[in-house]
Amino acid sequence: MKGDRVEIVVDAGDTTRTYEVVASRAGRRVETAVRRGVVEVSEVTRSGSVVRTARFMATRVLALVEQPVPREDSSEKDSSEKAGHSGRPLREDPET
Repeated sequence: MKGDRVEIVVDAGDTTRTYEVVASRAGRRVETAVRRGVVEVSEVTRSGSVVRTARFMATRVLALVEQPVPREDSSEKDSSEKAGHSGRPLREDPET
């Protein structure tokens, strides 16, 4: 979802460096994977196409912090305030 971000803290010898991968547009998400000693963080579209990827040696990664965008809780909303709900049924029941 747009705004999701992953922060990667990497050991760069005498200092540490912080990198961020952010889902920059609506419908995109950030996925993380650890494969064969490599940490891979990718921004992916709805269809599964990779937009960009950041790769780091797993032995150098100090922290991997996933920060999802706060989602609205459906229990906080009133049922009549939900989008597409007008408070009346979609169709009237036929009389029997």
